[in-house]
Amino acid sequence: MGGTTTIPAEPQAIALLRGGARAAVTVAVLELHLRGVVEADRTGAMRTCGPVPRASVSPLARAVHAALHRPAGIRQLLQRRPVREALGELRAEPGTAGLLRTVLPGPTFRARRALRDLRGGHPLPGPAHRSGLSVDDKLLLVALHGDRALTALAARFTRDADLLGRGGTTRDVPRHSSGGGADEGGLGRGAA
Repeated sequence: MGGTTTIPAEPQAIALLRGGARAAVTVAVLELHLRGVVEADRTGAMRTCGPVPRASVSPLARAVHAALHRPAGIRQLLQRRPVREALGELRAEPGTAGLLRTVLPGPTFRARRALRDLRGGHPLPGPAHRSGLSVDDKLLLVALHGDRALTALAARFTRDADLLGRGGTTRDVPRHSSGGGADEGGLGRGAA
């Protein structure tokens, strides 16, 4: 079968194709949270709680970490310069590969078909099979399956960071940091 479409391998780029800028930033935020350097409180405010790990952190995740020098909700984060610039760079590869439309922004038919095929090869596992997933596996699943995977794999963080749907705080977030714990394991606890 000739003419197969290769989509970028990075979870943030896959999320960008599937759901746009917000989906890509959500995967970047989750990446930082799973690596223990971003936490959220119940107001939807996310903040850094450690330095960016040197190994294997995506450029968008680095930009998100830098943009969280002041706590923010997802809407505020999307408006911050480092994040907007990193999103512009992230769009470059799929754009030049013909996977993103420029007139009506979004994925092309080829990109949607490739995403569908990729989702078919990476179904969301049931609760019994989620405990052995690596950070990279979780990021790929969230990139491909969106909110369903997000709530299944990191329920408490998803709820606290107000990452679902169109949520996200728009009010100014206080500068102080509330104590927070590491990821709860994200294995289906709580409702989001």
